Amino acid sequence: TKSPQLDLLALALTGKTAGFEKVLAMIDEMVENLKTEQASDEQKKEYCNTQLDESDDKRKSLELALKDSETAIDEMTGTLATLADELKALAAGIKSLDKAVAEATTQRQAENAEFKDLMASDATAKEVLHWAKNRLNKFYNAKLYRAPPKRELSGEERITVNMGGTLAPTTLGGIAGTGIGAFVQIRAHSQASKDAPPPPPETFGPYQRKSEEGNGVIAMIDLLVKELDKEMQEAEVSEKDAQEDYEKMLADAAEKRAADSKSMTEKADMKATTEEALQAEKERKAGTGKEHMATLEVISSLHGECDWLLQYFDARK
Repeated sequence: TKSPQLDLLALALTGKTAGFEKVLAMIDEMVENLKTEQASDEQKKEYCNTQLDESDDKRKSLELALKDSETAIDEMTGTLATLADELKALAAGIKSLDKAVAEATTQRQAENAEFKDLMASDATAKEVLHWAKNRLNKFYNAKLYRAPPKRELSGEERITVNMGGTLAPTTLGGIAGTGIGAFVQIRAHSQASKDAPPPPPETFGPYQRKSEEGNGVIAMIDLLVKELDKEMQEAEVSEKDAQEDYEKMLADAAEKRAADSKSMTEKADMKATTEEALQAEKERKAGTGKEHMATLEVISSLHGECDWLLQYFDARK
């Protein structure tokens, strides 16, 4: 539709209607209206440019924040997976270490029991050998013979003796009535003793006196006692070394277990902290995503409101 003012102006110029003064007044009014519209367009243009720039800057900032959140979430997810693997490995290591300590303890106990049995067996064997040697000395080296301690009589036994009675014979028991406890069969004490025994002496060898034969047997007993002493000494050294190694292993295992347990605690705390941070970052990303969508809607609305004016602003001047 045409403007009534423009129609009146056209009629006035052709001389068909209103006077020239009225035409001038109408022109002045139109000029003022154009100035007002131009000022309004300039204000609207400035508003549109400012709002579009600010909204676009906000959009870029939000998109950068979303990208940062995605990166942080990926990193924390990877960290949690690594921590889970490390915790699993530490737990398995501690379990394996405890098992190794238990097995070593069982083995050490068995070795110690074997050592005690050996020492008891050898000690008993030595007692028997000393007893046999002493009995031989009674016949072949009377000066070296040691008589057994005198029997301590009870009050009742003393009365019997004082009255001319006879005491019942004393049975010592043990091995062959020696009073020595039973022992495990004497083992071979050297590699030589494990080999085949030497050949027996000739039946008709040179004559030897009884004392020489007895001294030879006593020398053999002394040799056996020496071998037993050597075996016991070696066993004591081996037992001491084994016990020291076991105690060192226990100390090292305890130190490693304490370190691994501390590491597990630290990593578990780190895992819990990371899980909280990951949850917070996911919530932050969700909030940023909503704000980003709202900003896109604002930008779309601004374009609908401002694009026509910005496109034809120069033409409307």
